[in-house]
Amino acid sequence: MTMRNQPTARQARLGSELRKLRQSAGKPAKEVAGLLGSSSTHMSQIEAGSSAISEERLRRLAAHCACTNEELIEALVAMATEHAHGWWDEYRGVLPQVNLDVAEAEHHAQFLREVVITHVPGLLQTPDYARAVFGYMRPELPESELAPRVEHRMKRHTVIEGDNPAPYETIVHEFALRIRVADRRASLSQLRRILDEIEQGHVTARVIPTELDGFGGADASLMYMDGPLPQLDTGLLDAPTGIMFIDAEAELKRLRTLFRKVETASLDPTASRDFIHRLTKEL
Repeated sequence: MTMRNQPTARQARLGSELRKLRQSAGKPAKEVAGLLGSSSTHMSQIEAGSSAISEERLRRLAAHCACTNEELIEALVAMATEHAHGWWDEYRGVLPQVNLDVAEAEHHAQFLREVVITHVPGLLQTPDYARAVFGYMRPELPESELAPRVEHRMKRHTVIEGDNPAPYETIVHEFALRIRVADRRASLSQLRRILDEIEQGHVTARVIPTELDGFGGADASLMYMDGPLPQLDTGLLDAPTGIMFIDAEAELKRLRTLFRKVETASLDPTASRDFIHRLTKEL
């Protein structure tokens, strides 16, 4: 079977889940590889996401590992057998792989929760806002690289819009809403875009006001995506070194706790909507 030079985050996640399945059953890779009529090397490639696994082999692996969680097995089979390309694939070779991985992860999420402190969330950004953010990168991007980044970010909006939008809850700091990444017109348009999404029911937005005492979560930027079952939830951290995908249960639990803590510190949705509306009057 053809080796993948650069597995996607979703392919790597499938491999990781298969490794967890094998290890939780106390089965060595060599034993499972023999059952599948393969080699230990190929088993390692499957668990790294660099080689595919058929539905028949996956089901045999699950049975050998005494996995009786049918919901999990079916979810893993779906991950292993999906062949449809998403809209993000047209940016392969144009944008960094992580941009495509984020879009794919959002597409498969059942529910999205996000905390953003310094910028308006990407899923809510207007073209002018996104262009201003990407245009500030150093070294500066030529138009040939800037334009597809903005276009890709706008297409990500489809996950919370359309006929079957995913529920999306975001917590954003007042600082992010007030800072003018471009000019007054762009800032006003951005606030109105958020209000439009709220009114249409696509988004639940909460605001953390700057006057709040005791908020030590300035580094709390994160996205949490519910999978088809909790075991397949995914976390994203936007760290200085780049975007990190999180799938370890202990880390996912930490992110859930952090989200709830920040949520407690924020205004409720109605008060947040009114807060954003007042900001439009101040511009």
